[in-house]
Amino acid sequence: MTREKLSSNLDKVIWNVEQARMMVSEHHIVKIVAVGKYSTIEDIATLYSLGQRAFGENQVQQLSLRSDELEDLPIEWHMIGTLQKNKINQLIALHPSLFQSLDSLELAKALNDRLVTANKTMNCLLQINSANEDTKSGVNVDEAIEIYSTIQKTCPNIKLKGVMCIGANSEDIDKVKESFIITKEIYDQLEGASICSMGMSGDYELAIACGSNLVRIGSSIFDS
Repeated sequence: MTREKLSSNLDKVIWNVEQARMMVSEHHIVKIVAVGKYSTIEDIATLYSLGQRAFGENQVQQLSLRSDELEDLPIEWHMIGTLQKNKINQLIALHPSLFQSLDSLELAKALNDRLVTANKTMNCLLQINSANEDTKSGVNVDEAIEIYSTIQKTCPNIKLKGVMCIGANSEDIDKVKESFIITKEIYDQLEGASICSMGMSGDYELAIACGSNLVRIGSSIFDS
């Protein structure tokens, strides 16, 4: 993509985020994570030069390749996709700023064990399946608070920073909104939580209105 198009897309997203957050409160800060799934190395470098600092990848292999290619840039990398257990060591070696998709207690225990062995820690978000959809990863709503607390108590090398969800896959805006509201209500009950990651290209303004303070934007930035 051209620099001009990327700049225009980013400016539009920033404007929309600003409008949405100001409707919540002038003190409500929202971080934009640009999701590189739809992009090239050159696009990411260009966005960095335009001021974007946080980037997310859905796959460990993609994160590895891009962080290696762009190692000269102090990019804040986020892992936002499903993590297979056989990729845990690779993710630990990459040391992302934030692993957003910790989707089960079982995965947390496996990740913590490897982190202990490596003598490292990792910032994570607990993914909640607040839409209650079979196609989505994440812990059940009814178990989310208990699992969050259990991870805090039993997985010392995992530093939980909050929660993440993917909005309901529905044309009904009320269903999408409900999934965000449920996640925010859980987030508000969590001790020490500071990140509520909700919203992607199709629904980030609604997510912000429901209390999201981190949005994951791919196609709205990278589509030409």
